[in-house]
Amino acid sequence: MRGQDAQQAQMFSYIVPEQRVPADHPLRPIRKMVDEALRALSPRFQTLYAPTGRPGIPPERLLRALLLQVLYTIRSERQLMEQLDFNLLYRWFVGLNMDDAVWDVTVFTKNRDRLLEGEVAQGFFEAVLAQARAAKLLSDEHFTVDGTLIEAWASHKSFRRKDEPPTPPTDGTRNPTVNFRSEKRSNATHRSTTDPEARLYRKSEAAPAQLCYMGHVLMENRHGLAVSGRLTQATGTAEREAALEMICKVPSRRRITLGADKHYDTRDHVDALRSVNVTPHVAQNDTNRRSAIDRRTTRHPGYSLSMNKRKRVEEIFGWLKTVGLVRKTRHRGRERVEWMFTFSLAVYNLVRMRNLALA
Repeated sequence: MRGQDAQQAQMFSYIVPEQRVPADHPLRPIRKMVDEALRALSPRFQTLYAPTGRPGIPPERLLRALLLQVLYTIRSERQLMEQLDFNLLYRWFVGLNMDDAVWDVTVFTKNRDRLLEGEVAQGFFEAVLAQARAAKLLSDEHFTVDGTLIEAWASHKSFRRKDEPPTPPTDGTRNPTVNFRSEKRSNATHRSTTDPEARLYRKSEAAPAQLCYMGHVLMENRHGLAVSGRLTQATGTAEREAALEMICKVPSRRRITLGADKHYDTRDHVDALRSVNVTPHVAQNDTNRRSAIDRRTTRHPGYSLSMNKRKRVEEIFGWLKTVGLVRKTRHRGRERVEWMFTFSLAVYNLVRMRNLALA
């Protein structure tokens, strides 16, 4: 007998979201690790809120929602709220019941300053890393470092001379017509009016110059997990400075190795690494000058292993840019961009740890 296409939905339902999500869904192990990390951050959350007043949205739910945004490449908080309204899987992950109303999209704007002030992204990253360390997934001897450009939320039109007043539009449009062809522009004389902390930079002669920041990742070589991250202004020395800063904070009692590409092959940087008990396994840059790495380093088998392992750091940057919304930032200002960069690194580690557990 053919069933009737009845349009009237049931008024009541006794099925909870937990029963709708399959037991083998890939989000389940991630949710378990996220809950453990958020429990570790509970004392920090307590200091960010007043002891009296109307209860706000729990920060744990806000962070779970932002984690979904990174995992599923949702471009804006407005789209995230639309998905959270009807997507049962998202409601289960965040912790919302079937009848709970979704938040106004401005809740992220209003709480972002609080999360920035409490350094929640760095705390979440460290809590996830502590789980990896407890599971013995991290190497304490061999590491790799690299940097990548993150396009700023600013256009070339906004890159104006610092001593030049704003030019009002003359053709009736919102944005003035700007012709910067054949004009010599540099960070010393120009600045973006949209994001003053962004810098005009290009990584090679063949690449175009763009307004950007530079993200840096320190990876351990055993399983390819990110153990540290930094976001800096884009300069010619930022990669080496960030590498030295991150490797000096690695907790290790033995001599460690640091793999890197040829951009890190300078005499000052190599000497600085050796002075802090780090063996620089840096690719030799002997195209136009003499390399700072000689046979004393390259003759060891470990150097070849580091050269092979260091390419794995590109997997982190590839995931961050294709999935983690880092190719072009959606925020302005170095502090906000660094917050999202660190948070996205923590999400990458969660995905990587889940895959290692299932392997």
